[in-house]
Amino acid sequence: MRIRRKAAADTIDETTEQTTGASAGLSSDDGADARVERAPNGPFDADELPDDQVARVDLGSLLVAPAQGRDLRLHVDQKTGNVRAVMLQGQDGAVELRAYAAPRNGDLWSEIRPQIAADATRKGGTATEREGRFGTELLCEVEVQSKEGQAGTQTSRVVGINGSRWLLRATFLGRPARDPDGAADWDELLEKVAVRRGAGPMPVGEQLPLQLPEGAQPGQNPMPSPQSAAPAGPGDD
Repeated sequence: MRIRRKAAADTIDETTEQTTGASAGLSSDDGADARVERAPNGPFDADELPDDQVARVDLGSLLVAPAQGRDLRLHVDQKTGNVRAVMLQGQDGAVELRAYAAPRNGDLWSEIRPQIAADATRKGGTATEREGRFGTELLCEVEVQSKEGQAGTQTSRVVGINGSRWLLRATFLGRPARDPDGAADWDELLEKVAVRRGAGPMPVGEQLPLQLPEGAQPGQNPMPSPQSAAPAGPGDD
């Protein structure tokens, strides 16, 4: 695992970071209990993990399975030391993961998706809805400028999955964004993720807290291999 520190103004995914929190102030426990429809093979609620023998690294609100050819990176705020996002990165692309508090019986993804699209348009880009493995997702293209001053287009594919009082948002970059129909290997990584919401009330749209793995320090490489990692489940709280 490579721990990469970011500046206090986290710029990994400014558009979706701002719009996901737009509903803050509402309790995520509002409304009657209801069963949320999710992809049959995951992502999972940490309290409902099947006995699938999948090894997962415990990052607090996210349990993420290591994968061959993928580096697990944590983006850490340099000023606060807080982990802001999780990223699985390979030679052909990457996926950034964040989880948020959501209403018990709501559809937060449908609420924030138009806001993400509008923000991409405001920046001079485009956002197109498509139906993917996990439901309706967004393909965004935004003009960006490299550190060397070269102009280019950044393509991202934003996926939102409603869970039991949580929303998991995955932002794909590189090949899994440009060729979503050919990115089954990347989508399978997302299916293995589990979200630990916690029992306490939280404002809708607030990001669920992430943490370094137990015993890990920035600069170390404590990431277990897929063969040696111990499974993490509900009993590991």
